[in-house]
Amino acid sequence: MAEDADPARKSIGARRNPDSAEAILEAAEAVLVEAGYAGFSIEAVARRARAGKPTIYRWWPSKAALLLEVYQRQKRVDVPDTGKLEEDLVGFLENLFAHWRQTSSGSVFRSLIAEAQTDETAATALAGYASGRRAHTAQIIERAKARAEVAADIDPGVVADLVASYAWRHLLTNQLDEPEATIRKVVHYLLQGIAASGR
Repeated sequence: MAEDADPARKSIGARRNPDSAEAILEAAEAVLVEAGYAGFSIEAVARRARAGKPTIYRWWPSKAALLLEVYQRQKRVDVPDTGKLEEDLVGFLENLFAHWRQTSSGSVFRSLIAEAQTDETAATALAGYASGRRAHTAQIIERAKARAEVAADIDPGVVADLVASYAWRHLLTNQLDEPEATIRKVVHYLLQGIAASGR
């Protein structure tokens, strides 16, 4: 039979087989390009990757988890380190908006956020991803703390949440063409609230 001549890729248990995982992720990217978010399914990925659905679900517990990894693979957002917090945050937001605007990742992430409102597995996957991104953005604030730009009692994670809330609102309302002057104004207002005294 044809199925026997082209067997599914074999897994090695809970630990990922790098070759199989790469094939699955490449298949997921291809299905997403061809069918869009609405047409994306684990079944379609399994067929394209010649992998078993149980293997995919062993490594990615939900469609949302797989899509988030695809999103992260595609994400190319530079985080500036200019030595000035305002320039770092403005540059980061400009780069993030451009990435969401110029690639399919913006619509994918927007759809994931929407699905997380009604799907618990999607909400869990998104919360895990957001936690990691929160820590990553907080590093920008930590650097500024080390330069004494930011008051010592400021919580970098909370500041990261404020930056993310601004970015996510624009993503969800598809307003990703904010001019630099507007982004700079938002960052300026934020920094007025966290600046170290005497600056």
